[in-house]
Amino acid sequence: MAEPLNTPPRLSPVTLFSYPFRIFFLSLAVQAVVIVPLWVGAVTGRLDLPLAIPALAWHQHEMVFAWLQAAIAGFLLTAVCVWTGTTRTHGWPLAGLWGVWLMGRLVITLGESLPEWLVIGVNLLFLPLLMLDAGLRVWRARQPRQIPILLVLLGLWLMQATFLINGSGAALDGALLMAMTLMLIIGGRITPNFSMGWLRTRGLSTEGITVIPWLEKLLLAVMALTFLGVLVLPDPVTGTLALVAGTVALVRILLWRGWRVAREPLLWILHLSLLWIPAGLWLLAASRFNAIPETVWVHATGLGAMGGLILGVISRVVLGHTGRTLTLPRGMVTAFVMVHLGALIRVVTGAGGMAWQTGISISALLWMIAFGLFLFRYTGILMRPRVDGSPG
Repeated sequence: MAEPLNTPPRLSPVTLFSYPFRIFFLSLAVQAVVIVPLWVGAVTGRLDLPLAIPALAWHQHEMVFAWLQAAIAGFLLTAVCVWTGTTRTHGWPLAGLWGVWLMGRLVITLGESLPEWLVIGVNLLFLPLLMLDAGLRVWRARQPRQIPILLVLLGLWLMQATFLINGSGAALDGALLMAMTLMLIIGGRITPNFSMGWLRTRGLSTEGITVIPWLEKLLLAVMALTFLGVLVLPDPVTGTLALVAGTVALVRILLWRGWRVAREPLLWILHLSLLWIPAGLWLLAASRFNAIPETVWVHATGLGAMGGLILGVISRVVLGHTGRTLTLPRGMVTAFVMVHLGALIRVVTGAGGMAWQTGISISALLWMIAFGLFLFRYTGILMRPRVDGSPG
């Protein structure tokens, strides 16, 4: 019997594998809600997890590498189809790719008795498969513009390998610089364009919103030097490079005039989240001059930039790619505020401005609520077919 008119399509787990953003965005939100309380429990001694690697390394790996990789997969495998005009990865191939990512989470979290080579091997398999899928599409479409993204992913994979093999702190720093660079590339493409589109639809002028090609290239060059710096250069040199990179990044972001779209949460979340990148770079510089602890810039980047930008992007992408209007579901503005407030509290805590256990507990709670709200509002959307009946 046919369903009544205006009845939402039925929920179906199979729908999650109809487009890459569905399964990976849902998975990263679940991981965000689950992994932080697990870490807080482990670090406070309330939980004894059978981890395959030391607890701190596990927390760092799962947040900087695994969680970010799910976000990259959901966005890139969705966007690259549009960029190259190719058919999306879906069905069993997508399920297999997601299974590799999920297996990595299981073996590193529950694999205390597993051989080290197996844990490392499983976790290093996902990014090459992702790069292969995206890279073949870029190659066939002859789109050299996408090559910097693939190079950043290669750098991220090399940092992951180095981190897992020898626990290198420099590799973690390098991975965060790669994450920053990727956010600056993608954010630089979508943020000013989305802002100008929003202004045009309301009959407002886009004058003054500026994208300067040479500034884009200068920023990438300085970010590459800063990446080199955290790996092999003396701390004062790295700190100076980070100061320059942060300044260039700030100028670039301010040229997009984000305050002009402050009435639209789906836009101000992008501008605000990207502002954490110059802040993170300046805090990196301060740490290299021994003014603040290393963890301050790490959490500014991880919670503020990555957390805020990922939450903002997935909230928009899910609406657009399921055929819905770009109207933020109720409660999501609160989620946006909480993810940034949590980042601020964690940074203040790392700098010694708040009691450590109190600070991490509050920031963890705010983080969980932010992504919990996403799960509450978006799980049903992700598990239902497009409202316009189109594939995906």
